[in-house]
Formats: sequence, structure tokens, C-alpha cells
Amino acid sequence: MPVDSLQTLFENFNNLRVLIIGDVMVDAYVWGRSTRLSPEAPVPIVHVARTEQRLGGAANVALNVQALGATPLLCAVIGTDAGGDQLLQLLQERQLSSAGIIRSAHRPTTVKQRILAHGQQLLRIDSEIETDINAEERTQLLAAYDDLLTRADVVIFEDYDKGVLNEAIIAECIARARQRGIPTVVDPKKKNFLAYRYCTLFKPNLKELREGLKLEFGDPNSDRPGFEAAVTRLHEVLEPETVLVTLSEYGVFAQQNGTKTYLPAHLRTISDVSGAGDTVISIAALCVALGQSAAFTAALANLGGGLVCEQVGVVPVEKLLLLQEAQEAGLK
Repeated sequence: MPVDSLQTLFENFNNLRVLIIGDVMVDAYVWGRSTRLSPEAPVPIVHVARTEQRLGGAANVALNVQALGATPLLCAVIGTDAGGDQLLQLLQERQLSSAGIIRSAHRPTTVKQRILAHGQQLLRIDSEIETDINAEERTQLLAAYDDLLTRADVVIFEDYDKGVLNEAIIAECIARARQRGIPTVVDPKKKNFLAYRYCTLFKPNLKELREGLKLEFGDPNSDRPGFEAAVTRLHEVLEPETVLVTLSEYGVFAQQNGTKTYLPAHLRTISDVSGAGDTVISIAALCVALGQSAAFTAALANLGGGLVCEQVGVVPVEKLLLLQEAQEAGLK
């Protein structure tokens, strides 16, 4: 793609509205120092220096979509608890709409609290349940989804197995999007892996591909026939238009209409891989909405995922830096 076309593509990101349905959460951090063990138990005492709360899960995908210039439309279920209040406040601070957020007294807001000292994580405390949402919550969620779908150019399913998405809801949401001609892209987890039939783009990583299909195979470098057989099986079961598999240090793979694309990882100084998948699915969704090829989509998503790995913590991709790298790489 010529440089001016890349520039135009990135400008067109600004016109897109992206519906993100799935599990939102608060990522909380407690930083401190530890110099001694507790007299009550053989555990370190941490003296708190600072705390921070960040948007996580599907809400971090919304941050990536926003950073790329598009408008995110979040659809999720949270609790009527302090964690829910905190999440809504974080959305407001980042100028993200909460119009599609359903609050329920029957389930807590997912909060993952990390305790860190001297650059190391000592403990993580997860406040959550993983049971499916109830009938009332399902009705409210689908009503919010329908309302947002009228404004959306693409739908992202961001599944963390926390219960907002289940097989019936996924099938209903994909069917409604297909009726409107709106593409659907999926970032799956294990529980609902095989529920996303007829989606537009399906993006597992290697581990999720093995677990979701219950198949054993090596990485593409050591066992390409086994890997490609698994992708073929995935196409047979889900019938997506495109499969995009992130391969960690091996790069990324895409298959569309029988055409296979392997792209190596870019050599980078890796600081933290957290959030790379959120960046990849965000970029992929915008490319799908604008009708880009699977090969180009994979290449741009591969660049974006690598960029965020150079940053510490879960951070959204920098749009101008991504454009610059895409131009330097001669993506087309």
C-alpha cells in the first residue's frame, strides 16, 4: 500500500464505530516496599507507596480502539458494587461511553488487584465470578447490544470466560450482526471457543488453538503440517472468513479463502507482553471494517502488537508511531 494510501487508511479509522461486547474489569495495582516478614505468617509485609486503577479486559480493547482514532461502544455487565463505581469513573475519565454497561446486583465487578514490591508481583487477588449471566441480565445485555449495533461498523467479541458471553448470546449476537451486514471479530477464550460460528475473523493464539480444538501440535517452525491441520479444522468447525493466529515469538499467521500468510515477529526489546492481544484485535477489527486483506490486516496487527510489548504494563498502541512503522515497513 502506498504511503498516501496508508495515511488515508489511518485517517479513515477516525470514522469508525466499534461495538465491543464481553468481559470488562478493573486492573488494580498496589506498589510498595517490603523489608521484613510478618510475625503472623511467613509472608512479606508491604508498605504501600502508591495505588492505581486501570481499565482491563474488554475496556482495555476500548482504549486501544480509541487510541487508533475510532469510537468504541462498550457492552458489558458489571456489579452494583465499589468495583463497578470505579470502572464507570475510569470510563468517564477516559471519555468512554458507558451507555452499553448493564449494572446488576447479582454479580460482582471483576477486579484483579496486584501487590508489587521491588519490581516483583508478590500476590494477585481476583474478585469475580465466572457463572453465566442470568435471564434478566441477558435480556438487558441484548437490548443494549441491539441499540449499539445500529451505530456500529464492526463488532469485537472480547471473551475472558467471566460469564457475560455464553454460547446462546454469542450465536444471537453474531446472527444479528450478520443480518445487518456488520463484520464480527473474535478474541476467544477456552469455554466458548467453538461457539463463534460464522464470525468474520477469529483470532486465537497458539495455546488457545490447542486447548479450544483439543489437539496436540507443535509450533509452525517445528510442526507446520500439524499447525495447518489445526487451522483447517478450525475453518471446518467455525466457518469464519479469516483465521488470524498470533504466534508469540514466531510472529503471526493468517488464512483466508485457502491463502496462507506467515509473518515473522519483528525484532524488539520486549518489556511486557501484557495487552498485546488487545492491540492486535483492535487493529484487526478496524482493518476488517475497512475491507482490508487478511495479509495486510495480519501485518499491521503484528506491528501493533510488537510495539506495545516494548512498553511496561498494559498500554494502548500509539497511532502515529504505528503509522510511521507501517510506512517504514512498506506495508501493502
